[in-house]
Amino acid sequence: MNWLRTTLTIIQLGAALAIIGLVLLQRGKGADAGAGFGAGASGTVFGARGATTALSRATAVFAAIFMVNSLVLAYLGAHQSAEPQRTLLDEAADAKSKLPAVTVPSTPAPTGAPQTAPPAAPAPTPEPAK
Repeated sequence: MNWLRTTLTIIQLGAALAIIGLVLLQRGKGADAGAGFGAGASGTVFGARGATTALSRATAVFAAIFMVNSLVLAYLGAHQSAEPQRTLLDEAADAKSKLPAVTVPSTPAPTGAPQTAPPAAPAPTPEPAK
C-alpha cells in the first residue's frame, strides 16, 4: 500500500507542476491592452486563438487529474491500516529487545600463575613544615 501512496504523490507533484507551467504560459485577460503598446507579437506563436484553447484544455485536464488524485490520497490517508503509527523510538526499543543477551565470561587466572594483588595507591606525601 505504501508504493501506491508514493506513486500517487509523484503524480500529484507532476500535475501540480504542469498546472503551474500551463498557467504561466497562458495570456491573461489584460494582455489585449498591451497589444496597443507593441506587445501584440507575443500571441503569434500558437496563432491568434489556437493557444488559448489548447492551453486551457490542457490546464483543465491536469486540474481534473489533480483533484481526483487529491481525493484518492485523502481517502488513503483517512483509511490507514488499523495498526497504530510507530515512531523511531518504538522501533529502536523493539530492535533492542530482540538482541541476544551478551554475557562476558570472567577469565580465571591460569593454573600455576602467582596470584598478585592489584597495585596499591601511592602513599600521600607529607606537607612541608612551615
